[in-house]
Amino acid sequence: MRNLIKKLFSDSSGATAVEYGIILAMIFLAMIASVSQVGNVVTDKWNFVSDTSQEAVDKASI
Repeated sequence: MRNLIKKLFSDSSGATAVEYGIILAMIFLAMIASVSQVGNVVTDKWNFVSDTSQEAVDKASI
């Protein structure tokens, strides 16, 4: 029984997979954050275009 427990604690074959999983999760979170930020900037730009166009139409109607 002691040998089995000793083997389990000294076995590090799954550690690399866990490390790669953590790295992948961190990259994924960074990608989500950056895409979200880009989406907000693009939305703000299109809202500006829409507001400016509406103002031009309103002024032309007067």
